[in-house]
Amino acid sequence: MLEVDPNPIAVPLDLADLLIDNLDDDINEKLLDVDSLFDYLELNDSLTHPWTFDDLPTAAEVPIANSIEQIQEPKAKGQSRRRKRPRDSQPQPCSDERPKAKQPKPSGQPKTKESQAEPAVEPGSHPASGPSPAKTLPMSTATPPRIFRVYPSQTSSAIPIQFITISDSAGNPVQLSPPPPLIRFPLPRSATTPTYILVPTVSPPSKCQLPPLSPVDGTVAPVQMSSSPLGSLSETASKAMSPPCTSPVSPGNGEHLYLSQIFLLVVMSFWHVTNFMLCSTSEMSPCKESPLPQSPKVLDIPQNVKDYIQEAKAHMSQTYQDMEAGLSLSSHYVDVQVSQREVVRSGKNTNKCLDKELVIKGDTDRQKTMLALSQIFDGSNGEKSRRYILLLGNAGMGKTTLIKKLCIDWSRNCIPQFDFVFLLDGKKLSVTEPVYSLQTLLLNLSSSAPSCVDPEAVYAQILAAPKRVLIIFDGFDELRNYETLLQAQEKDLTASLQKDSKAKTFTVRQLYSAILQRVLLPGCTLLLSTRPRGTASQLLRRTDSLLEMCGFTPENVETYLSQYFSDPGLRESALESLKSMSYLNLLCWNPGLCRLVCLILEQSRSVDVLPRTLTGLCHQVLCLKMDKDGRSTPTHTEAQAQSIRDTETQISNTSQAKKCSKNNQGKSRTQARTSSRTQRAKKAQEQEAQADKVDQDLRSSGGEAVTEDFDLLSQLSSLAWEGVKANSSILPTGRDISGKVKAFGLRTGLFLSHQLRASPCLSNSTKEEGENETEAGETEQRTENSERTTNDLTDHQNDQILLWANPFLQSYIAGVHLALSRTLTDRSFLQTLPFQSGGKGRRRPQREELELTQRFAVGLLFHNRTELQRFHTHTETAFRDMVANKQGLVTKHLEGLSYADLTPSQILEACHYVYEASFTHSDGGREAGRTQLVTHLAANLPEFLTFHGVQLSPPDVFTVQKALEQGGTEGRRFCLDLEDSGIQICGLRALVGLNNINTYRSCIADAITLWELLEQSDEESLLQRAVSKFTIHPLKAKQVCHIEHLEKLVNIHIHKRLSDSSSESHSILSEGVPAVKELHKLEFELGPDNGPLVLPKLWDLLPGLHNLQHLDLENSKIGDKGAEKLASALVSLPSLEILNLSQNCIGDEGVKKLAATLKDLPNLHCLSVYSNMISDEGAESLAAVLPHMASLTDLDVKFNKLTDVGAQSLGASLRNCTKVKTLRMWNQCIPFGVLERLIQQDSRILLH
Repeated sequence: MLEVDPNPIAVPLDLADLLIDNLDDDINEKLLDVDSLFDYLELNDSLTHPWTFDDLPTAAEVPIANSIEQIQEPKAKGQSRRRKRPRDSQPQPCSDERPKAKQPKPSGQPKTKESQAEPAVEPGSHPASGPSPAKTLPMSTATPPRIFRVYPSQTSSAIPIQFITISDSAGNPVQLSPPPPLIRFPLPRSATTPTYILVPTVSPPSKCQLPPLSPVDGTVAPVQMSSSPLGSLSETASKAMSPPCTSPVSPGNGEHLYLSQIFLLVVMSFWHVTNFMLCSTSEMSPCKESPLPQSPKVLDIPQNVKDYIQEAKAHMSQTYQDMEAGLSLSSHYVDVQVSQREVVRSGKNTNKCLDKELVIKGDTDRQKTMLALSQIFDGSNGEKSRRYILLLGNAGMGKTTLIKKLCIDWSRNCIPQFDFVFLLDGKKLSVTEPVYSLQTLLLNLSSSAPSCVDPEAVYAQILAAPKRVLIIFDGFDELRNYETLLQAQEKDLTASLQKDSKAKTFTVRQLYSAILQRVLLPGCTLLLSTRPRGTASQLLRRTDSLLEMCGFTPENVETYLSQYFSDPGLRESALESLKSMSYLNLLCWNPGLCRLVCLILEQSRSVDVLPRTLTGLCHQVLCLKMDKDGRSTPTHTEAQAQSIRDTETQISNTSQAKKCSKNNQGKSRTQARTSSRTQRAKKAQEQEAQADKVDQDLRSSGGEAVTEDFDLLSQLSSLAWEGVKANSSILPTGRDISGKVKAFGLRTGLFLSHQLRASPCLSNSTKEEGENETEAGETEQRTENSERTTNDLTDHQNDQILLWANPFLQSYIAGVHLALSRTLTDRSFLQTLPFQSGGKGRRRPQREELELTQRFAVGLLFHNRTELQRFHTHTETAFRDMVANKQGLVTKHLEGLSYADLTPSQILEACHYVYEASFTHSDGGREAGRTQLVTHLAANLPEFLTFHGVQLSPPDVFTVQKALEQGGTEGRRFCLDLEDSGIQICGLRALVGLNNINTYRSCIADAITLWELLEQSDEESLLQRAVSKFTIHPLKAKQVCHIEHLEKLVNIHIHKRLSDSSSESHSILSEGVPAVKELHKLEFELGPDNGPLVLPKLWDLLPGLHNLQHLDLENSKIGDKGAEKLASALVSLPSLEILNLSQNCIGDEGVKKLAATLKDLPNLHCLSVYSNMISDEGAESLAAVLPHMASLTDLDVKFNKLTDVGAQSLGASLRNCTKVKTLRMWNQCIPFGVLERLIQQDSRILLH
């Protein structure tokens, strides 16, 4: 970043590059003040700076001596007003490589203050050796100190930067060793006058250095700092400036700030105060002849490393082509976009709170933040490139597929900013042996790394250029799994990792944690993929980019089907069948489920057999896999099943024949009825016994193959349920799993085999073993390496794990265990049902796998029993009784819920359970149970149904729609809150179109988009309902886009047309937008950071809110100018009753403007100007208008700057205000005696 040259030759630099990440969190704002900064420096003697200057030559430019003497003169006289500080010990050289001995002072030479303040450096001598007293000259004749040149990204002119030292208060000169530079900037009115920044001395620098950070857009980080050839000057400077051994320590952890950070804050503060103009080249630097900054060139990578990179690209191109069996990225990949997510600080005090939470955007805003695959690593709006990226997506959304596509693109040179890409899987955490180093982790355990011939050279290149390394973490199921890796490292472990990252003494977890915490390879780019469930406050604070998989659009679904079905006829048939099945079509929004739907469409011959629920879909997929495996290994299952059906038919025919014969007998009517009842009961018992006998015969004789399938499914379901409980897709390694189960799972594609360790890299010495055995020592060492490698290979051959290939099938098979297992008691089954802790008892959302398993279990209990015969080993009677018993438990549990106490996410889960149980194939007597569940749900849903903060997918919207439709048949009407739900426009249209919806809330931009679409399609009736039912009261503006959308809605209300292109007003909007007219409360909660950005828009839209009654602008940093704008807008708000202007930096001028308007608000009864900057003058302005505010009942002026004069003015005015009930005006500037006397005079005056 910094380059010093004797010529001098300038090096481009952006000041933003020198600051560490999250600098605002580490440095108090007070340090931006120069005086406060120096006080801080004097009280902290142990500050260290990250740069050494051993190899940096001197410059040839000399600062003005008189200016230096003028600045140093008051220090030499000891006139400093700052606190005294003890003298530092003799400074040590900055470099540990060439320590210099202390030189004695020649006799007879006086020790001057000037010489100590500006020690000379003899040309040709080492800069770090310090000044020689024998050769120290006065400042006017001293060898000029070194000059740093800083190039902002906006201009090519250089800014000379130097340090000078100052004396302490005792008159003793204070200096830095080596000679400190001076900061010199051109002043706005004088391009040649230097500006100096005085820096106190600091203790010797520590060995831990701060690594260089990535540049902002417009600059290129010099590669010489990280990838220079060995022995070069740049390589030596790189070692001094950016060693990979440590990361900066936050002051919050008890460590001090680096001098470099303090120095840059001084520069930035000074630059801001003097208002430097960086656009003029002539004003930037007096050095007119300096050459333009050149972009650094990427130094040549060694040829053997280049060969490895090409091998890695070829390996990736071949390994990551396959998506699934029979599908490849080249032929079946659909380019899915990702959206940029945002986070906001949570908590009451957003300025101090570090916790962040994800923001759920509306569909319209989400479309604006879509990113293509090539834009993932690019910065937005001129920002620097993203270095810590989090990719979110639910199960099956295609995160792993997108990562494979990124790897393929890198192998095709489509991502040129990275030389190395390493893919690290979360499943590797199951390896617990402490036998790994960073080198073996990247080159051995990474699934993207091929066999390496020269790992030392490759690893050296990785360390030399970490910014050109991309590390991808995949296979983590939830955010909280990352959170466990972000816990603070032990100090001993951190020191060990920094000292020797090649030591093979670390576990995979320790190395993962060190990479994620930026202890190792702090300059690399990280891409983390996971599901959005779980807490991740630490992770959200670290990431600089949050991406989310958006799923398939209808166009993507058609593209996928056209690529999946090569036959045009089958393709058209599949598309038609899919469009006729609404829920099945919506499930294809998830790419993983779209693949399962294609499997069903490929085998189905009729629309009638297509599933209508998620349970039915997974059931048919599992049956297809089992049938395919059965055809490859023939059994007698079908023959035995046909034998059962023939036997049942024979029993039924015999019973019918006997019944007809008995009816023809001539008996009396009473005898016939008695005999008929007796015979029916007897025959029913005979039929059940005969069916049980057939089942027993099937399983005892000739049914060995069927029983074997039953046993396999039983074991599989037990394994799946264990994995769901453990939140893991990995089969338990400690449990003895039979070979038949493993073979069955691998044959059917339910299991995948994953190799934990790759083949170890072979070093040069190991590869050349036996070729050049010239020395006995080398031969012995190579033999040992060969034996070790052979043993490692033997150990790694069987080092594999099995995992579930599909999360939906794993959850479905786990649901089979819950619903059909004989080993699960009723009590245990009840404990697995949802909502056990009540509506408010659960503090965090359930895991996705557990929710799916519970949904599948409920759906299976109400599924067609005939289709479940192959999933159980019960007799018909026992199976029927067991299912009926569990159905009763589920029904009783769901009916016992208090839906009014459930959270929005729990209500959504209940809708899914009822839908899965109610919309499958009809099955005789169980239809009544399904109808009972649907009716109870529709009758007990809250009238005000909110899904605020719950992200609604297209299948979610469909299940809610079915529940609301059923409620409509029961005469129920609902009010929907869909704000912050991320609902798509098509889903919003489906819900708004229901006849039993009174009102609905949603993102304002989404509602306007829906109106525009309905206007374009000439759906006047639906447009009328969509406009009239929309509501926004009360409105909390927490994001900048909320005010932008409100401004657009107010414009529609004022102009009475949806779009600016329309010249005529719409008939539906002839009276404006009802939502705007009914908005009575507006809370502006953007805070002091984002609030001022949209205050001008707020002043423009407020006059359109004629019926506004409550306006809350607390902590929005309005100021006097904003108060003036607000006063102009308040004239148009005659209905305003409550106005909160607390904590807004409003002074006397602003209060004067507001007072003139406040007296004209006839309904204002509550006014708060708490914690502003109002003094006595402003208090007198309020006192003057107070008697004219006829409706005012409460006034709060606490914590302002008014004194006893202002307090007495308000107290005197209060006597003329009979309707005022409370006046709060305590602050530290009012004497307590004055307040006490005022309270005695008028009891309406309160302290708090």
